[in-house]
Amino acid sequence: MVRQVRYSLHCENSIDLVLFLNGLPVATGELKTDFTQSIGDAVDQYRFDRNPRPKGQAPEPLLSFPSGALIHFAVSNSEVAMVTKLAGPATVFLPFNLGDDGAAGNPVNAAGGHRTAYLWEQVWARESWLEILGRYLIAQRDKKKQIEKIIFPRYHQLDATRKLQAAVLTDGPGGKYLIQHSAGSGKTNSIAWTAHFLAELHDAENRKVFDTVLVVSDRNVIDAQLQEALFDFQRTTGVVATIKNTDGSKSAALAEALSGDKKIVVCTIQTFPFALEAVRKLAATQGKRFAVIADEAHSSQTGEAASKLKAVLSPDELKDLNDGGEVSTEDILAAQMASRAEDGGITFVAFTATPKNKTLELFGTRPDPSRKPAPDNVPKPFHVYSMRQAIEEGFILDVLQNYTPYSLAFKLAHNGQEVNEREVERNAAMKGIMGWVRLHPYNIAQKVQVVVEHFREFVAPLLNGKAKAMVVVGSRLEAVRWQLAIDKYIKANNYGFGTLVAFSGEVNDKDSGAEPFTEVSKALNPGLKGRDIREAFKGEEYRILLVANKFQTGFDQPLLCGMYVDKRLAGIQAVQTLSRLNRAYPGKDTTYVLDFVNDTAEVLAAFKTYHTTAELSATTDPNLVFNLRAKLDGAGHYDTVEVDRVVKVELNPKAKQSELVAALEPVQDRIMRRYKAAVAALKTAKEKKDDTAVKAAQDELDALVLFKGDMGAYLRLYTFLSQIFDYGNTGIEKRSIFYKRLLPLLEFGREREGIDLSKVVLTHHHLKDQGSRSLPLSDGETPKLAPITGAGSGGVQEQQKAYMAELIAKLNDLFGSETSEQDQLRYVNGTILGKVAESAKLQQQAANNTKEQFANSPDLKTELQNAIIASYDAHTAMSTQALNSPIVMHGLLDILLNHAGLYETLRGQSAVHRQ
Repeated sequence: MVRQVRYSLHCENSIDLVLFLNGLPVATGELKTDFTQSIGDAVDQYRFDRNPRPKGQAPEPLLSFPSGALIHFAVSNSEVAMVTKLAGPATVFLPFNLGDDGAAGNPVNAAGGHRTAYLWEQVWARESWLEILGRYLIAQRDKKKQIEKIIFPRYHQLDATRKLQAAVLTDGPGGKYLIQHSAGSGKTNSIAWTAHFLAELHDAENRKVFDTVLVVSDRNVIDAQLQEALFDFQRTTGVVATIKNTDGSKSAALAEALSGDKKIVVCTIQTFPFALEAVRKLAATQGKRFAVIADEAHSSQTGEAASKLKAVLSPDELKDLNDGGEVSTEDILAAQMASRAEDGGITFVAFTATPKNKTLELFGTRPDPSRKPAPDNVPKPFHVYSMRQAIEEGFILDVLQNYTPYSLAFKLAHNGQEVNEREVERNAAMKGIMGWVRLHPYNIAQKVQVVVEHFREFVAPLLNGKAKAMVVVGSRLEAVRWQLAIDKYIKANNYGFGTLVAFSGEVNDKDSGAEPFTEVSKALNPGLKGRDIREAFKGEEYRILLVANKFQTGFDQPLLCGMYVDKRLAGIQAVQTLSRLNRAYPGKDTTYVLDFVNDTAEVLAAFKTYHTTAELSATTDPNLVFNLRAKLDGAGHYDTVEVDRVVKVELNPKAKQSELVAALEPVQDRIMRRYKAAVAALKTAKEKKDDTAVKAAQDELDALVLFKGDMGAYLRLYTFLSQIFDYGNTGIEKRSIFYKRLLPLLEFGREREGIDLSKVVLTHHHLKDQGSRSLPLSDGETPKLAPITGAGSGGVQEQQKAYMAELIAKLNDLFGSETSEQDQLRYVNGTILGKVAESAKLQQQAANNTKEQFANSPDLKTELQNAIIASYDAHTAMSTQALNSPIVMHGLLDILLNHAGLYETLRGQSAVHRQ
């Protein structure tokens, strides 16, 4: 039986607070002395003021609400819900539960009694309830200053902010806290409460803990919702300041705000580097203490933030960024926190729904804070409100309930003998051909038809005909081609809805038009007329939004009910992208996902990682830095004297640029001479058709490219790990400085021959609907995030060549099956190769035998079978086929040995273990 609990403030001749449960008082308590009560002629209003005014002077109202607008609780034996306004049948009660191991509801009461006992034992306790009334309860007003609604904290908001304050008081300034709160958690209000509470926090000696709280918001223009919340929650006018990108002098504005009387300063990602620099300077020179609160946010690659970020991104992340991708606050923080020792007076609080492995290692709370991260001391989030709880409580939707994967089958043909005879790198050719197929007009036209017709039949009717959809494509060039094709299809069929396309920068595509394309091009978005795409898409005329590395994260449009994916999404990117659909909206209970590219098992695994609590499987080994240093030193391109010479100049504030150039030039000149000599030798060897000389020259080039890549890997790894571990080794730090200066001077990379695709023809193309399905998030084990394991572990391997004709034939064989070519490549070159390469037995055999002898090892097939069985859950279809077919098993062995470099990988692993 649900019991209704109601509280009221009794103001006749007393200032007692009385709570009633089923008509009986359950808690009483006097109001604190720092609260006053003013009751004038209007006895139907209650006013409280934290700062008592002189007698006869009316207090400034802290909280004001009409009589009858009381907070109501509905309580059962296991559930609690609350509402700030009764509206008859339209009343919406919000869950007010602890959460039960990541799920909704409440756990069993360990002390016995009701699961909901925490309500009257903790929340309604005198001190707690008075704090909620005085600090948490917020009356939002309309433009006429009339109360529009009252904000009351949900339990996880109350719990997180209270625990955070307690932890900061215990730990002191300089701590790091990770708040993993799902979408739908009310994060904006949580951040606003946190900012104000930390700004007002005093220690046991009544000293202010922080001089200023810095809040990092997410876009070029301060997020309006967060800004309004921060100003709504302030008790005294003028304590909040915002620093926008439009300010004339960011540095001057920041310095004034941070050194003045502003308790809270809000800045964008773009201004954050300047803010953090100012904060560090004030902390070091004036002893000021700051709290930095980072919203889970994303922004396009602009300014100082992105330039520093590029130094710590992986090659794949950098590639996405260069194609107009967006970066997150987590990445910015990781990049900006390189000055480790100076942050003793700065407390970091990071809010995110999907923490990366680096974020967990940097900001996670260790079970034993006195020790560094270790296998038995793995960092965890400080506080969690899970995706699962948000879904079960109805604040977001499960977007994997209607998930439809598609498989692509196609065949290619080619004309002209010159293509057959030409040798190309297999991986480069594979990538080139796949890109050619993706951009083929017929491929795009077929997918456009599937998207538009599915949208019309299933998505468009939702939400009384107002539902919208998003199409996610793999590149900006694809976005241009898709937009032209989808508009053409809609116009040809007289469908009455508009589309928009969003991407950064400009795209040159001579096949589509003579002039470069941008978002505001009339050929792409003719109806935009100067409006921001976010705002334009809110209108009823636009129903489909195409995106390429933009709006895949940090974009909230609750009318989105459909998503069409034609881009490879891995791990966290899959979760963040598909979660654009999960925003709750009245009447929204259905979403659709059509996926042309991704493996459903991988998508499900990515979501399960963040369904309850994100966990690390282990922590990054700090010795990776020493291993990589030894590898770089062993390449023989520099010596310790040359490293010291560069570092001495770099650390001398009076040194001239010419001195740095002189210190670096001998090393740069030596490496560039070797590179140019190798390029010339390769050209000569090819002209003479000397295979031995070609191999030697190519190996030299590969070694130099690998050396350059390893320096970049060292910088990324050291920048990250040095924030966690104090290496106490000047040699490690010196090489970081040395590599940072040398790396930009080495002007070479992995050059590949162009691939002539002019003779390739698409002869067959078939998209197959594999059927809608529900991907169960609660079944099976929860995957964990892996730490960094192998930075700079590459080795120089013989380039594997394949004739174009042979390669196309293999592709046709692969794509003729029910699984896509990308799925099969990931399965063989990724999953299977990785698992087999871990075999210590095979590593030893590869090290002691020729490739031909190794291929005949009876253990090879056994280890392959073990790898297939181990990957069965993630790749059921292919694993079943491999285990049931000796022909497929033999084919896998052939690919692993002759195309995937298994033998070479095992020998390399064996060599690493012997060091």
